[in-house]
Amino acid sequence: MPREITGEVIHVVEPGEQAEYELDETVAGLADSRYLLVCREGGVPSVFERVVAFFKREPIRPVTLVADEGFEEGVEIEATVDFTTVDGVYEVIEIE
Repeated sequence: MPREITGEVIHVVEPGEQAEYELDETVAGLADSRYLLVCREGGVPSVFERVVAFFKREPIRPVTLVADEGFEEGVEIEATVDFTTVDGVYEVIEIE
């Protein structure tokens, strides 16, 4: 069942760079010749949200999206994704 995710791209792994990372076999198979977008779930936090998170010691909730196209770091994206067998890794159906 598809899910909507809003996230800030914090790191991009291009198809040619995947060998430089220690990827799980399942993730490597999903990514194959696609991009891995590591995102901060929830999008770009406001200054107030950053201060509150700092004092509450709330960690960043990262998610990894497997997508056909890459994006620049710092860009906020909204994507319709599908679950994979790996927790926290989603396959992109559509990016708006």
